[in-house]
Amino acid sequence: MHAAWIGHSTVLLKIDGITILTDPVFSRRVGIRVGPATVGIRRLVEPALSIRELPRIDVILLSHAHMDHFDIPSLRFLEGRSPTVVTAAGTSDLLRVQRYRCVRELRWDECVTVGPLTIRAFRVNHWGARMRTDTHRGYNGYTIEAGSHRVLFGGDTALTDSFRALKNHRPYDLAIMPVGAYDPWIHYHCTPEQAWRMAQDAGFEFFFPVHHQTLRLSREPCLEPIERVEDAAGRHADRVAVRQIGQEFHL
Repeated sequence: MHAAWIGHSTVLLKIDGITILTDPVFSRRVGIRVGPATVGIRRLVEPALSIRELPRIDVILLSHAHMDHFDIPSLRFLEGRSPTVVTAAGTSDLLRVQRYRCVRELRWDECVTVGPLTIRAFRVNHWGARMRTDTHRGYNGYTIEAGSHRVLFGGDTALTDSFRALKNHRPYDLAIMPVGAYDPWIHYHCTPEQAWRMAQDAGFEFFFPVHHQTLRLSREPCLEPIERVEDAAGRHADRVAVRQIGQEFHL
């Protein structure tokens, strides 16, 4: 199993030969397209890998329709590569579905099989509306299982006890958890300490912190989230899989 942090919540995963891309955002700005320009938040750093340098993607995994997770220009570029898209309920209308191999919407507790992967959606503490009024849109975290490997992708979430229901006798090899944008948005985004605690609730071997160092979404200093992750990990700091954009993890 291989995982690389491309930036924000975009992670390139390879599990048993299947390549997965989570919440792909490669645009320099995320926001609303107005003519040839995008009005929105500018990236602090470039993606660790350009979208043209990506390997063949088998599965695109979309947690919800917020613009910093569901970037239309990036998704348009990936159409020609014929991946399968797994996304939250009520979001496929944002895609040109006929240009992908398959698009599957999942509600909480629903699952889909893609090759050797079993992907299951679970409830997180967030919201799904992209433009305030489209409140019908879903929002998911996901578990991914293939053979002996298990991965947890927390999407976007505030503190919730939903992760406790994910625990069984086998820990997750990797828990990909959001750790930024909590000040002042604590009711929508968890703190690093809460992210660590929720991953512990599910049971994990390695912690992969995302949703920081990429976009200025909140007031906390850019490096505060990863510093707090390390404090939360304490003597288990060796279980923090990555600390900077561009770093990779192998199991």
